[in-house]
Order: sequence, then structure tokens, then C-alpha cells
Amino acid sequence: MNATTAIGIDIGGTGIKGAVVDLTTGELLSERVKLATPHGGRPDDIVETTREILAKVSQGYSALPIGVCFPAVIKNGHTMSAANVSEKWIGLAAEELFEKGLGRPIHFVNDADAAGYAEAQFGAARGEPGVVLLTTLGTGIGSALLNDGVLVPNTELGHLEIDGHDAESRAAYSAKEREDLSWEKWAHRLQAYYTTLERLFSPDLFIVGGGVSKSYQEFLPLLKLQTRIIPAVHRNNAGILGSAALAVKFPR
Repeated sequence: MNATTAIGIDIGGTGIKGAVVDLTTGELLSERVKLATPHGGRPDDIVETTREILAKVSQGYSALPIGVCFPAVIKNGHTMSAANVSEKWIGLAAEELFEKGLGRPIHFVNDADAAGYAEAQFGAARGEPGVVLLTTLGTGIGSALLNDGVLVPNTELGHLEIDGHDAESRAAYSAKEREDLSWEKWAHRLQAYYTTLERLFSPDLFIVGGGVSKSYQEFLPLLKLQTRIIPAVHRNNAGILGSAALAVKFPR
């Protein structure tokens, strides 16, 4: 087993993607393969699609560590929630299910946690001391909390209650699109969200991920915060990189 190379697989509500990762550089060593998430997001169907991706990306490689990230709270290999997938995932022994389905040991992790760890290892949080908070602004708000590069898992800070609302229901990028908000009006909601995070965690750095982070110049300069806030380096590949790196950090 080569501890500097691993496979990362990122399972989302609409797509599943994977690749072989060079863990010394964060570069992909294989083509990034992406397949649609099966309709309904049922466990057995997702395992089968993951097996297809694994077969394609692992050609020419043998017995690499495998990390899989998933949009759920992960406790002891169990999925304790489900976002944009079947409710059959709730309480499921998912890590065991994948290991049986793939015939290989894996490391199973929350998708936002994988993205945060990717930024700590290969991106905007690399070498950053203190408390770093990554938030992914998309359909919901995912979060990853790191202290001196050490991940505190399953923070789920998109579900903080702010002004009587679940934060992500008003401040996720999907809310901007759904309500056709201007950048300025959306930034007003983000201001309330990040100010709350500042008050609760006193972070040293905010990192903003998700697809909208490529347009960071439209909204980050509108925020007035005490904490430095910067865009993520890795967007599309963050889950792949982070889950691969965590598979080596926590070998099965």
C-alpha cells in the first residue's frame, strides 16, 4: 500500500465522482469519473454506482486506501441523517454496507468535513494556525471546523437558528436563487450568519466553498467581519481530496 496515494469518492445528491489522488500534492492521478446519483438515492443503488466508479478509476492501481464522503452526519460508520438522498440512510451502518459492496475497507466521512480537510491539507487552510471554519454555500450550508489542522467532525452549522429560521433556509446559495436575491440582499443574510459564527467560535479564518465561491468577488467584499474570509481553493474536487487524505490518516 502506498500511503501517498489513495482513492477519494464524493457522493452527492445529483452526482457521484471519484479519482486517484496524490496526497503529497493534492493532484489527481487519474481521470475524475462522475456518474449521476441513482434516482431516489437508495443505499444499494448508490453502492452499485460507487462500485462502477471505483472500477474505472482504480485501473492500474492495486489495494489503495479508499475514502468516501457523503452528505450526512457520520457517527461510528453510521449515517445519522440524509440530505437529498433516501431516508433509508438514516441510522444505517453505511461504512459496513460499502465495505461489503466494494469488497474493500473504506473510511466514511461527512462531505463538508472532507472539503474542510482538503483545504487544510492542500488549499486555503494549509499551514493556518488556530480555528478555521469552512462553510460550503450550496443547496444547504455545510460546515467544517478545524483547530490547528485537526478536524472536529459533524458540526452541521448550517442548522444554527438565526432570527427564528434555520440558517441555511435563508442564507444558502439556493435561497438566493429561489428568491432571486441580489448579491447585496444575499450578502445581508450572510452577514447575519457569519457574525453569529464569529460570536460563537471566535475563528481565525473563514473559508467559503461551494460552487458560488468562484464568484466570491461579488459578495465577500460586501461582508464586514472581524475575521478574515477567503474563497476555497478546491471546489469540485474538495470532497475527493479530503476523503482520500482521511482514508490514509485513519486506515482501516
